Amino acid sequence: MTGIERIAAERTRQIEQEGWSAEHDSRHVNGELALAAALYAAPVALYRVAHRPDSVEWYDPWPWQRWVDPPRGGPMISVDAWDKREKHSRIHRLEIAGALIAAEIDRLTADGNGEKKNPIQLKEASHA
Repeated sequence: MTGIERIAAERTRQIEQEGWSAEHDSRHVNGELALAAALYAAPVALYRVAHRPDSVEWYDPWPWQRWVDPPRGGPMISVDAWDKREKHSRIHRLEIAGALIAAEIDRLTADGNGEKKNPIQLKEASHA
């Protein structure tokens, strides 16, 4: 199976088994699909930096994270079950990344007029 066939099969699986339809994808207007694709495709973990008045924090930019304060203080921790990057083989992560890129392209071109003018305003996640 070629790479493009693998990506198409993964996108079909996402739609048919997970229910991630074009309607669902249309709600992700802040670049979440593309960001998730980049994070799935990266061969190593990627981090964003947050500059605080008294510190600098590095955090995982996964777009669908929820953060909680751990007991007894300490850094915020992610409790998001949607992040399955570590669960999959390298090949499957690339298939997922390609399918997410396809979903983002479809979302951006859904008006039928080619590429939309849709400036993405990436929001800095709040960890305070």
